[in-house]
Amino acid sequence: MTPNTPQLSRQQALDKCFSPSTLNGLELKNRLIKAGTFENMSPAGRPSAALREFHGRLADGGVAMTTIGYCAVAADGRLNENMLYMHDGLREELSELVAEIHRRGSKVSGQMGHCGGFSKNRELRARRPKGPSFTLNGLGFAHGMFFASAMTADDIDTMVQQYHQAAVFMKSVGFDALEIHFGHGYGLCQFISPKTNRRKDEYGGSLDNRMRLPLRVLAAVRDAVGSDFPILGKISMTEGVRGGIHYDEAVEISRMLDRAGIDAIVCSGGTSTMNPMIMFRGDNILPTLLASERNRLMKLVLKLAGKSMFRDYPYHDLYFLEQAKRIREAVDCQLVYIGGATSCDNFADLMAAGFDYIQLGRSLLSDPELPNRSARDAGFRSRCLHCNECVGTIESPQGIYCTRF
Repeated sequence: MTPNTPQLSRQQALDKCFSPSTLNGLELKNRLIKAGTFENMSPAGRPSAALREFHGRLADGGVAMTTIGYCAVAADGRLNENMLYMHDGLREELSELVAEIHRRGSKVSGQMGHCGGFSKNRELRARRPKGPSFTLNGLGFAHGMFFASAMTADDIDTMVQQYHQAAVFMKSVGFDALEIHFGHGYGLCQFISPKTNRRKDEYGGSLDNRMRLPLRVLAAVRDAVGSDFPILGKISMTEGVRGGIHYDEAVEISRMLDRAGIDAIVCSGGTSTMNPMIMFRGDNILPTLLASERNRLMKLVLKLAGKSMFRDYPYHDLYFLEQAKRIREAVDCQLVYIGGATSCDNFADLMAAGFDYIQLGRSLLSDPELPNRSARDAGFRSRCLHCNECVGTIESPQGIYCTRF
């Protein structure tokens, strides 16, 4: 289905990477996008000066668009109480954040998310977090939040409306694009995955049924922002667990999103709830998490269950490439590659393979100047060591940072 991609020389592919492009009318100065991550720079759920400077440095470094990670669509959609959620009480602060990033030369995307049944939010308004099915709440276990309830039909309708209202608000404060998080084990992914969705109604069972809520959310967000506003969607091509989303199913998921009018798909993988190392690769994050965990019960849980949950996946460049190519061949929308793109050689390979954009995460933590440096030096390679120690800083008082540079 994808348009024929002409064969590009390495130089032509690099020129493409650092040339302007358009995503549903949004002009971007190059093809490099900061991936959405939770930076822990929003104490009590409010954007801080540190968050402005974090994304401002990325803008200074030349990234075409940065992504404000985990903008929950509702208060109870947060994993913890220090995450942003989209409401009018943040209008002035978010408008200032977006305006500052614009002044420093970058566009801004907001990653829309909902935790579903995976939460340790101490300000939870409901009795329990809610997901597709009744289950254990692994993240909240050490905080006395042992279970997640199954959402009712009314709960599902409410979630769809929350996405709509959040999208209206986010566009109004200046976001240039929205990224709906369909992956990594969060709320919408919990509905997509046969591992976590055990419903017997029209939202469970077949893939068509499991995609019913995600497609309703996409339609609601599109209705909120209009036809000429970019919407991206991040998916997990695999959850890496038996009975979960797998690569073959991800191709059909992508086709469904494409037919529903999404502008770009971000081809990620893994699940924070069951197998996060598929998305990270490199040194195992378990020792770092154990060292940084302050809750004694949670530390015990990590010691007991950590080895089965945090498996070893050695790092290699472009580790999702072959599976992402399958999606490139299956859809007409634009495609964003993520996973082990750390050098100009990698960037050239991805552009030559027909990908439209590249999301970067850890490599930008280690070097916010990466886009400018790589544009100047055709032999550039990121200094990121894939040690994954940055993952352990995600709840540090200063926010996430590279521990090596």
